[in-house]
Amino acid sequence: MTRLLAVETRKLLDTRSAKIMTLGLIALTVAAIVARGVVSGPRLHTLVGTAGIGFGTLLPVLGILSVTGEWSHRTALTTFALEPRRLRVLVAKCLPPVIAAVAASVFAVLVAVPVTAVVAAVRDVPATWEVAPVALLGWAAANVLVVGMGLAVGMLLLNAPAAIVICLSTPLLGNLVSGLGATGELVAEWVDLNHATTPLMAGDLTGGDAARLAVSALLWIVGPMTIGVVRVIRKDVR
Repeated sequence: MTRLLAVETRKLLDTRSAKIMTLGLIALTVAAIVARGVVSGPRLHTLVGTAGIGFGTLLPVLGILSVTGEWSHRTALTTFALEPRRLRVLVAKCLPPVIAAVAASVFAVLVAVPVTAVVAAVRDVPATWEVAPVALLGWAAANVLVVGMGLAVGMLLLNAPAAIVICLSTPLLGNLVSGLGATGELVAEWVDLNHATTPLMAGDLTGGDAARLAVSALLWIVGPMTIGVVRVIRKDVR
């Protein structure tokens, strides 16, 4: 398993698309935090949350590329010949993107702290350092859930372009549904993962919020992931 994890991590980082995605994620995170600091002032909590703009777009794509690369490059036959236990391979493919989501969350905090200090020094105003640990952990957990959605949809479809389109269009669809009135907003709270994770990121998750988050995760992560795993295990590879 250790060797599988090392191989799948290398696959995730060695491809040209993954390198571009990683560099883009780093650049977008730094640029978004700096720009928000200039506009909004030295508030650490706000600057950390700004990194979610890029995370919500690029982290799911990273997960999708991890589980669909074998099928788009037609290397699945080699992989499953070397390791016939396909479930173990799938686990090894899913762990690196999840770890990358946690690392990206930590990176955002490490960038936001000095930016907050610099903006406060330049403006000659006191910095706001208060960050609720629960909200910070909830924000990191939301990033992991977003990656989980990318992994689930990618494993279900085994087609990177289609999975990327679905994952990137889901927030727009959720906003469209929530704009249809009280009924649409109620439906979006239960079926849209982005709406369901908002209380989690705010650090004030109630029992009802947890139920809505569980339903959204079941719809977008657990269900597609289960079907995708069964499909991959039983799929003929040529």
